[in-house]
Amino acid sequence: MPHQGAVQALQKWIGWARRCRIPAFVKLQKSIVKHRPRILAAIEHNLSNGLIESTNTKIRLITRMAFGFKSPQALIALALLSLGGHQPTLQAANDPRIRQESPKSLQLQPATPHSPRACLSWWGL
Repeated sequence: MPHQGAVQALQKWIGWARRCRIPAFVKLQKSIVKHRPRILAAIEHNLSNGLIESTNTKIRLITRMAFGFKSPQALIALALLSLGGHQPTLQAANDPRIRQESPKSLQLQPATPHSPRACLSWWGL
């Protein structure tokens, strides 16, 4: 919504809430009038704390997954790996002791009677 439209919509809602007899709306209206310049500045400059809230939620989820870790450094490493944007190279890609699959061996093999592919083909999928 453009800034001018937001100003008009907010003013219209404040007018309605002033006439409203529901105590919760009257209290909310007073709070909005008190913070109106800051609310309109946030709309004008397109500011939001959505990204911070999203990151906080993800960190809380990682914390729940990290119960049982022996040290807080493991939790910090997991959070940085998940949210930091760093993509380390895997050791297996450079380790000569680990056999690398060739693209031919990754191709689908013919279905055996009890394989999942046979079940899917039986169902016509």
